[in-house]
Amino acid sequence: MAVTLMNPTGLPRIDAYHQVSVSTGSKLVFLAGQVAWDADGVTVGEGDLAAQVEQCYLNVATALAGAGATFAHVAKLTVYVVDWTPDKMPLFLEGVARASARLGATPVPPGTLLGVAALDVPEHLVELEATAVID
Repeated sequence: MAVTLMNPTGLPRIDAYHQVSVSTGSKLVFLAGQVAWDADGVTVGEGDLAAQVEQCYLNVATALAGAGATFAHVAKLTVYVVDWTPDKMPLFLEGVARASARLGATPVPPGTLLGVAALDVPEHLVELEATAVID
């Protein structure tokens, strides 16, 4: 596998992601930020953070598949959430859990979650971008 995930001694173990990924593949895959659109460009889960997180992860999986990759190839995730506050974490994790159940995999590569003022349109609450490495 091109990506090995790890939690080095001396860093906290976080259930939602690993601290480090080591990539050895030769092909990099960079995804545009994925928002909660369905295939027709209609926003899924307007006003519902968990539903939008779920849809974003499903869209990332679809984009990865188009490049011949899966979440197992993801070296880094970046998540942008509108008006982020720590009390939104349970909804965020609910969305990840729902996506994981539908995908049959739990995406836990290193990640960064950033609070932002706004995204492309007011209906979008979250955007997810990924970098993957494949052989």
